[in-house]
Amino acid sequence: MFSTPPPMKLLLEHAMPWRRGAVNPMQNPVSYRTQSNASGITLVELEAESSAAPGVSRVSATHLVGVSAAWRKLLTQADMAAPHLQVAAIEGESGCGKYTLARYLFSRSPLAGPSQFQRRDAREWLATDADPSTLSGFTYLDRVDLLAPPGQGLLLGVLKALQDRPPGRAVVLASSQTPLRQMAGQGMLLPDLAFRLTAIRFFIPPLRQRREDISPLAQFLLDRICTRYQQRPVVLGPGTLARLLQHNWPGNVRELASVLETAMLESGNGVIKPADLSLPDGPQSIADAPLGAPPSARPGDLALDSVIRQHIQYVLDLNRGNKLRAARQLRISRSTLYRILGNEKML
Repeated sequence: MFSTPPPMKLLLEHAMPWRRGAVNPMQNPVSYRTQSNASGITLVELEAESSAAPGVSRVSATHLVGVSAAWRKLLTQADMAAPHLQVAAIEGESGCGKYTLARYLFSRSPLAGPSQFQRRDAREWLATDADPSTLSGFTYLDRVDLLAPPGQGLLLGVLKALQDRPPGRAVVLASSQTPLRQMAGQGMLLPDLAFRLTAIRFFIPPLRQRREDISPLAQFLLDRICTRYQQRPVVLGPGTLARLLQHNWPGNVRELASVLETAMLESGNGVIKPADLSLPDGPQSIADAPLGAPPSARPGDLALDSVIRQHIQYVLDLNRGNKLRAARQLRISRSTLYRILGNEKML
């Protein structure tokens, strides 16, 4: 049985510090210095202890930031499932916080104390260390969606062996930028593997679909950036928060952190103006795109041949240059793919 989730009132109180007397981040200019809150909900990447072995780290504390309904639902799901996990999938776009959610799940599990957390590339791990008999603690596998069929078969074998072991000794978390059941439906992933991985599934919505979270995230990220640079807290000038809310954030939280860090260095005077934000102009920046959608073509480069080649290059990048897998995803023959890459006109 799942443990009782924390009351929603408690989640809201943690997620919205300005309700307890802090500065309301919707006002301009906005001070984005956060106060210490050991039990608050903040999105952070934890630092590994220096004594940990390479690739392995211990979790001391984990927090998540968000005020949107989608984020609160995700937190409730994570708190309910964390004590009972053995295999689970974390799906979401690049930069949305999959690794951070994995660390949060670890911190809430019975394994958090004595066990270690390791983050591994799924392909490398399967080729070197995937021995179910020695598996222990939390193993976070990056980019399971990029596994070739032989790797998928190996991982399926690991999961079958894991289910025969007593629960509570080892947990496998698989991350993917593409929905795994969707991949199985398209013949790109073994159906049995997809069903085993997604029996418990955490989906992190992209930042553009939970814009309410941008303000508190910016508040925390700016505070962390200023601390790292040993700078006094900076403020957002008039119109800056509105500009952040307009952007589409294809790179999600990672992009937000990068933009804020650059803006802090550009501002120089402790006030971040809209002009300090390295963001594109125009309405295309606020368009809503589905999970895994390729970047929009640049204005002036909208010829159909060019758009097709851009999409093909995007699929090739997803598959790390593997033309056979890319052709299967595109549902074209490999010879057709080679003709297109050879600049043969398609229309």
